[in-house]
Amino acid sequence: MKKVLITGGAGFIGSHVVRLFVNQYQDYLIYNLDALTYAGNLENLTDVENKSNYKFIKGDITDGDFINDLFSDIQFDAVIHLAAESHVDRSISDPLSFINTNIIGTVNLLNAAKSVWEGNWSDRLFYHVSTDEVYGSLGDTGFFVESTSYDPKSPYSASKASSDHLVRAYGNTYGLPYVISNCSNNYGPNQFPEKLIPLCINNIKNNKPLPIYGKGENIRDWLYVKDHATAIDNVFHKGENGETYNIGGHNEWTNIDLVRLLCDVMDEALEQEIGTSQKLITFVKDRAGHDLRYAIDASKIDKELSWKPSLTFEEGIKKTVKWYLDNESWLDHVTSGKYQQYYQSQYEER
Repeated sequence: MKKVLITGGAGFIGSHVVRLFVNQYQDYLIYNLDALTYAGNLENLTDVENKSNYKFIKGDITDGDFINDLFSDIQFDAVIHLAAESHVDRSISDPLSFINTNIIGTVNLLNAAKSVWEGNWSDRLFYHVSTDEVYGSLGDTGFFVESTSYDPKSPYSASKASSDHLVRAYGNTYGLPYVISNCSNNYGPNQFPEKLIPLCINNIKNNKPLPIYGKGENIRDWLYVKDHATAIDNVFHKGENGETYNIGGHNEWTNIDLVRLLCDVMDEALEQEIGTSQKLITFVKDRAGHDLRYAIDASKIDKELSWKPSLTFEEGIKKTVKWYLDNESWLDHVTSGKYQQYYQSQYEER
């Protein structure tokens, strides 16, 4: 069986990728490596945890000796690297954690893969999943393309840009087979409620304020997480060695318009008067270095790999709201105890 390591597989995006690969590829043995930090949750994968082609490994990619031993023991054929610190606000207050996980952790994986695969690159692949934030900030017009120069603005995006460059450097220097994808903002089921959409869903449910940075004019391109998982599947199986693919949702929204739409969807779902939840909107001090606009040109992955998003944002947000309301026990669990004070103090849209 082909042995595929998925890092960060208990997290938001990772769990959807793990589920897709476990269910769709019975001839693959899927190893889910996750440190189970605050955003990693094995409850995300209870439906596949007993599958014969799935194995979970608890471990930290920042532990180089552990990663080397793991690769030596299991001899993975491919890596899909999703493990990362991703909350911009926390990168501002604690940049070192992002450097350790996103840079050192990636180098540990690259070194281990190089050591095991060197001299036999055939049918091997290191797939690095990254973000559109490495490109910096756009003005009112234009889109990020794969050749856009990197211009990261936060410690988070700088750490991801560094890891992107390192993956390419290992490909160029050592011949390591790789692909990279840079995606826009994800949303959907199982997202930890430090992020804008699940935070607002939970706050509306509990009649709490909805914090919006500045005037809410910052623009993001939103991608439904299950669409992202299918894009990763396409890149993994059909992407060309050494290529980069931008993955976007074709759904640009200002933060304030997004939250207003979400309020109306929640009001309808909760069977209350439309406009009720919008009264909870509260504008807060803008984040330091807040990028104005991200927007992805995803025409390359469409033309070359025949992928495009299946849902509009309006369709995806209704599915997302329904999932959170149908899974209140999951939401209550991750927002209880040690998580409660933390997530309530964070205001971030990614």
